[in-house]
Amino acid sequence: MHVVDIGLSKKYLKEVEATHFLIILKSVKKILKPRSRFDHKGKFGHALLIAGSTGKMGACILSARAALRSGLGLLTVHVPGNGYSIIQMAVPEAMATIDQSTDFFWSGSGKFFTSIGIGPGLGQANETIKGFEQLLKSFKKPMVIDADALNILSSNPELQKLIPEGSILTPHPGEFARLVGEWKNDFDKLEKLKEFAARIQSIVILKGAYTCIASPDGKLFFNSTGNPGMATGGSGDVLTGILTGLFAQGYSSLEASITGVYIHGLAGDLAVRNKGEISLIASDIVDYLPDAFRKVE
Repeated sequence: MHVVDIGLSKKYLKEVEATHFLIILKSVKKILKPRSRFDHKGKFGHALLIAGSTGKMGACILSARAALRSGLGLLTVHVPGNGYSIIQMAVPEAMATIDQSTDFFWSGSGKFFTSIGIGPGLGQANETIKGFEQLLKSFKKPMVIDADALNILSSNPELQKLIPEGSILTPHPGEFARLVGEWKNDFDKLEKLKEFAARIQSIVILKGAYTCIASPDGKLFFNSTGNPGMATGGSGDVLTGILTGLFAQGYSSLEASITGVYIHGLAGDLAVRNKGEISLIASDIVDYLPDAFRKVE
């Protein structure tokens, strides 16, 4: 094989203004903050995760474990009454508050927290829709919105106006189609992605192969990590936890998104070496998060 110079201008490549970017290891190394010997848990934020409902506490556990593995200082998980003992036993490092409902999210306040992640295993009960609306009205800082919280936004489009600017939304293709409608082809899909991010003035992460992050200024960031083994239930819940944990530590919406998506995929790539693509499950991704962060560090 011969590598030949075809005459591309290196000067031009440095000066041209691009709107599409590929996320690589160097991208994340620039973002990840080193720790000082004198740091303490108070410096790394206190996140609130609102997740889980009857029959879906597994999503809450995966997301909570991922958040804790992402370096945040403190985590409180808000769960329905029947999920309290489950989360306390499954994730002992997290604190827990109990909703007034036994089976699903009804109400909760986020005013004392650095960041909020909402959606994994949440359900779409009428009371949950009302509770989510109240949360959007009362919590003015950016939040991570996923899963059933996204489905609530698509079935109640008037709530989209309440999304705090700078939030992070993490739809898979089905959830994204419910939010913006169907697309003709992949180019049309990316245009819809940019338009939606600009309209809500937030980051939108469209999950899938080469997960695409859209920022409100029209820029797109394509991820280089991840594999087909990650196409399994709970993988998105893990990403929500990572993003919530990074948000709590003071990373910007875009910094948290770029770092979170890359680390999530990298953990999956490390896990697949031992587990294989067919047998990979979401908790494997959580287990390999320390190795992924160490590789970036």
